[in-house]
Amino acid sequence: MAHPQLPTTESAVTALREIAREFNLEMAVTDDIGADQTSRRTSSGAFTVLDADGSLPHEAFVELGGSPSVTVQLFPEDDAKIVVDGVEFHDVPRDSVPAFVRSVHGGLAYVKGRFFPPGWWLIVPLPGDETYKELVLDDTLTPWLSRKVR
Repeated sequence: MAHPQLPTTESAVTALREIAREFNLEMAVTDDIGADQTSRRTSSGAFTVLDADGSLPHEAFVELGGSPSVTVQLFPEDDAKIVVDGVEFHDVPRDSVPAFVRSVHGGLAYVKGRFFPPGWWLIVPLPGDETYKELVLDDTLTPWLSRKVR
């Protein structure tokens, strides 16, 4: 199943608001708008608001309450960093962010231990054949991660 196109950071934030309502989660959003405000625009000059192409970059940081702790940093370049109970997923396409968060809060995400390479992995399956997998870097699993071990 294809993900709906989320052409802007704002549309992704709107989709996350709907998921927060669906799962009864508190949600806080911080917006950074303008080339001088967004985290990846280090090459922008002081007080430069527009990108070279005349666009106005918009970045948002979303914190969702509840368990697990989830934060989403949406970048103007159509990708995001999602952190689930301390486990960082980099370069998640913006179009996949709502399905990713829904998978985590909907109970589809799980933890799998491996002998080689050793460690615990947080696995987040999305509709279709899309799956995200990251190593849990902390030696101890959080209570939520422990409950998700398969």
